[in-house]
Amino acid sequence: MSWHFFRDIVKPAVEIGILTVGIYYVLNFVRGTRGAAVFTGFLVVALTLLAAATFLKLEVLKWLLGTFTTIIAFAVIVLFQPEIRRMLAQVGSLHVFNPVQDQRENIEVIIQTVERLAEVKIGVLIAIEQNVQLIDLVESSVPIDTIATPEMFETIFFPNNAIHDGGVVMKGDRITHAACIFPLTQRQDLSKSLGTRHRAAIGLSEESDALIVVVSEETGMISYAHHGHLVRGLTLESLRAALTSALIKLGPQTPTTWWSRMAGVLKPRNTPPSASTPMAAPTVAAARPQLPPPPAAR
Repeated sequence: MSWHFFRDIVKPAVEIGILTVGIYYVLNFVRGTRGAAVFTGFLVVALTLLAAATFLKLEVLKWLLGTFTTIIAFAVIVLFQPEIRRMLAQVGSLHVFNPVQDQRENIEVIIQTVERLAEVKIGVLIAIEQNVQLIDLVESSVPIDTIATPEMFETIFFPNNAIHDGGVVMKGDRITHAACIFPLTQRQDLSKSLGTRHRAAIGLSEESDALIVVVSEETGMISYAHHGHLVRGLTLESLRAALTSALIKLGPQTPTTWWSRMAGVLKPRNTPPSASTPMAAPTVAAARPQLPPPPAAR
């Protein structure tokens, strides 16, 4: 009796639960990425062919679908390689080895840097490395390996510095590389007002789990990119909250049921304003002395 109960009820329920969770996470990671349209088209074509072969009893088509299953699996891995890498990085991310106090100090270093440079409208592009090694995604860079301080960031990004052009990679409390050329996003739905710095931030966040902080040199606007999404028009407090939420995992999160999260996959994200909706320039908390102007040409 117990064996029949397990076979007829428990086993199917476990299989349905595993498939439901798997489908949810696949949709959640693909949604909002540049591979979402490809995934949707691939899924529609595959389901259409499978349904036609099943209901119309097209044996040759069924045989072809079964034969090319391995090839299709390899094609999926190639097409969605950035999304798969990001998903595995998030699944394997462990924050127990990152002391909370150290992370908070690193966040304050970035906040102070952004506060000073946004006020004088000096461009900033800082990639905070987490689990994915960023140097593998950078086209060129200058290794420096120095302690991360606001003064060091100011020195690097000062316009007359030889390595000010490009991004900076920050790992823990150290700056590992400067003058980095990050991969640009290939998305076509972004605002035309976005420059190379913002597109590089989005592109790197699509390829990794890094959080990239940006300051516009034209307006001093503060932004950050994470998981392929760009949030603009931040204040220092909102940036601190975003960095804390992304880099520090504390305590239990707000409880949600799996079916409500599953339903949320099919709805638009309630994210902060995206790159396509420019915001007003951010406010800066306290005034600081301006950096000295570049020396006049002789």
